[in-house]
Amino acid sequence: LHGETGVRYFEADHPATQAWKRERLAETGLDLPAALVFAPVDFERQTLAGGLAEAGFDATTPAFFIWLGVVPYLTEAAIFTTLGMIAGVPGAEVVFDYANPPGQLDPVLRESHARRAANVAAIGEPWLSFFDSDDLAGRLKALGAAEIDDLGPEEIRRRVFGNPEPSPFRRGGHILWARWPADR
Repeated sequence: LHGETGVRYFEADHPATQAWKRERLAETGLDLPAALVFAPVDFERQTLAGGLAEAGFDATTPAFFIWLGVVPYLTEAAIFTTLGMIAGVPGAEVVFDYANPPGQLDPVLRESHARRAANVAAIGEPWLSFFDSDDLAGRLKALGAAEIDDLGPEEIRRRVFGNPEPSPFRRGGHILWARWPADR
């Protein structure tokens, strides 16, 4: 976020969460870069397209969307409204995380999932959406995705933690990257 690169950074988040983040940043006394733009968006009640447009986002130029820690908490309708908007940006790329449905998990993981799900639901942030990996890839391709790289639990362990040992778990949490063509 330093220097004059012509790149703008849009921070889109729920208005209440974003207000909390901005208060914490103000408490630090840090100067925020001029290239950083806040775009409050309640993904369940507003569209990302609308929130970003109000903040001055140009949907005709390529953009990279980092959407981590959000998808599991949204309804499928909100997720695909957002992915549809991203798909309409020429040359767009997105990275997001998601989880497979609990019924697809190994019994040990399913038990762990149930405990974590209960914990987040108890604080008012229930997990709402889960996806079968093949179905999700098909839906992204239907939105015009030219490339998809879906890292499952074993690949995440290998790449992030350098653990070469095979994992018995093929289902669970995923990190997915998708790219759309620039000539859309």
